[in-house]
Amino acid sequence: MKIEDVPFTVTDWTEVTAFEQKGDTGTSYWRVFQDGNVRVRIVEYTANYRSDHWCSRGHVFLVLEGEFTIELKDGRKFVLIKGMSFQASDDFDNPHIGYSENGAKAFIVD
Repeated sequence: MKIEDVPFTVTDWTEVTAFEQKGDTGTSYWRVFQDGNVRVRIVEYTANYRSDHWCSRGHVFLVLEGEFTIELKDGRKFVLIKGMSFQASDDFDNPHIGYSENGAKAFIVD
């Protein structure tokens, strides 16, 4: 990852307004910092959340609370709990989808 055109910035996440993003099921609430070519988010997922699309974008995804499952298009599944992360580059041939049975909170850089 090469971060470009982002000045030194301190983010107080308690001051960033969350906005609602519906999933196929459930809802996520995104707090977002975006500048230059980087987007940083803290996302809270409700119980029974499932993404509404297969994602090909690269991420660094760290679970802060709860449990979150990442499924790859080839059928592999990875259950992430607090303190676990996944890292993936942009990959249009191997997208992933995420879901959470009981809710989760994650820190994401993409």
